[in-house]
Amino acid sequence: EGLADRLEAVVFDIGNVLVQWDPRHLYRKVFASEAEMEAFLGEVCTMEWHLEHDRGLSFAENAARLKSRHPDKAGLIDLWGERYGEMVPDRVADVASLVEALDAAGIALHGLTNMPVGFFPELCGRFPELRRLRKTVVSGEEGLMKPDAAIYEVLIGRAGLTPARTLFIDDSPRNVEAALRLGFLGHRFTGAGELAAELRSLGLLRPS
Repeated sequence: EGLADRLEAVVFDIGNVLVQWDPRHLYRKVFASEAEMEAFLGEVCTMEWHLEHDRGLSFAENAARLKSRHPDKAGLIDLWGERYGEMVPDRVADVASLVEALDAAGIALHGLTNMPVGFFPELCGRFPELRRLRKTVVSGEEGLMKPDAAIYEVLIGRAGLTPARTLFIDDSPRNVEAALRLGFLGHRFTGAGELAAELRSLGLLRPS
C-alpha cells in the first residue's frame, strides 16, 4: 500500500501555522518605538514568562507575579491578558484553503496547541476553518505542553490516532521531533506553499 492508503489524519499546530501569533502585533500599538517594545518583551513580558500561561496559569495570577517585580509596568503587563486577541491579527496566508481541501477529502483533522486556557473558542469564532478540527488539545487546559510526549498521548487517546497514519504539522522543530519519536510523520511548517507540496507528495491532496 502507498502512503496515500496509509495516511488517515493530520494534526495541526495552531499558532503560526493556522493563525498568526506574536505579542508584537499588540505591543506595537502601545509603544512609541520598536526599541522600547523589544526591551519590554525581552526583559518584562518574556516568552519564558508567557509559557506559564500555556502551562495553565491564569493571566491574572501570572501578571500579579510580574507586576510585583515591575510595578511601573503594571498597565502594560495587564494588556497581555486584556487584549490577548490582538496578538492574533489574521490567519496564516493560504493555509485555510488547505485545511478545507483536506477536510473535503475526508481526512480527519485535529489540533495540538500550546495556548492559554479559554482562547481557542474565541479563535474558532474568528476563523471558521478551525471548527473543522475534530479534536483539539490545548496545553493550558491539560497542564502539559509540547514537546512533552504526554500531551501528544492525550491527543492520540482522544482522537483515536494511529501515529504511523498521521501527519503532524508544527512550526517548531522540537515539536516536530517529539512527534517523530512517537511514530508520526512530521512536517516543519515554513509556509503554505511548502506544506501544499508536502501534502501532494504524500497523496493527501490531488496535484493542482
